[in-house]
Amino acid sequence: MNPFTYSSVTAVEDAVRDNASHEGAAYIGGGTNLLDLMKENVARPTHLVGLNKLPLTAIEPTPEGGLRLGALATNADTAWNEEVKRRYPLLNQAILAGASPQLRNMATNGGNLMQRTRCYYFYDTATPCNKREPGSGCSAIGGFNRIHAILGTSEQCIATHPSDMCVALAALAATVRVSGPSGERTIPFEDFHRLPGNTPERDNNLEPGELITGLDLPAKGFEKNFSYLKLRDRNSYAFALVSVAAALELDGNTITDARLALGGVAHKPWRDQEAENLLKGQPATPETFARAAAKVVEGAQGYGSNNFKIELARRAIVRALKQAAEGSQHASDVFLNSNP
Repeated sequence: MNPFTYSSVTAVEDAVRDNASHEGAAYIGGGTNLLDLMKENVARPTHLVGLNKLPLTAIEPTPEGGLRLGALATNADTAWNEEVKRRYPLLNQAILAGASPQLRNMATNGGNLMQRTRCYYFYDTATPCNKREPGSGCSAIGGFNRIHAILGTSEQCIATHPSDMCVALAALAATVRVSGPSGERTIPFEDFHRLPGNTPERDNNLEPGELITGLDLPAKGFEKNFSYLKLRDRNSYAFALVSVAAALELDGNTITDARLALGGVAHKPWRDQEAENLLKGQPATPETFARAAAKVVEGAQGYGSNNFKIELARRAIVRALKQAAEGSQHASDVFLNSNP
């Protein structure tokens, strides 16, 4: 057991100040990931800043016509919020596809963005891991890597981001609101998480001491034609092998706008705007969907045990787009395979 101190704050400014005054401090909300990391000796904060008394649980309209999700609103409260269900059903479905009811009751929106990879080697402190110990090596490359990334990888890391909620947020083009020692700022969702590159220890572009305070959803929610398709080894409490958030705006059978993001395939939620552009102005047909899918997996690389993910992702994209076009929304699916 590593010793640590704890404080509870009631104002964002106090949280930022308290964090800055303790070297090695960390913020804690629901703690559904951080506490696991502490138990496994992967994370060793010297001080925890408790956030649960901060006034960041509201879900309310924005002046621009969108919706602001408080960083401390739970995943469950967010998924079942009437405005989220009505205007952003893609987000509702993605959240409900993740974790378990018990975890969704505790996990916060801000914490969902901050959760770390579930790479086996990241959690195993007896093995080299560049994310946990930069420069030590990546055990997943050449190891057992069935759940690992096929897009945006580097020689340093092939870990994936585990979130379902974040895949929908990427597709919806959300904005992250943060507060830190230098004040407040906003980060477009596509710029929040990072690819591993040469710094796999950095999961996101937050500056030291910055705290997520909210998420802004744009006015357009693609509430009519959407699908969140999650392919996994069992139908509950399992991370995605591949997930797809697909959203379309249709004029008859012509696609006028499109969003496409994947989970389980990269170090960050993978939104492909080039593939989206291939969909726009085209008929909503299997051939159109296949061209977009081929674009997404262009350049994908398998590492042995996860080679199957490339074809799985291609097929999942086509299926999710077809479901979105038909208005037949599905929150999850199952992929069972006893072989790598």
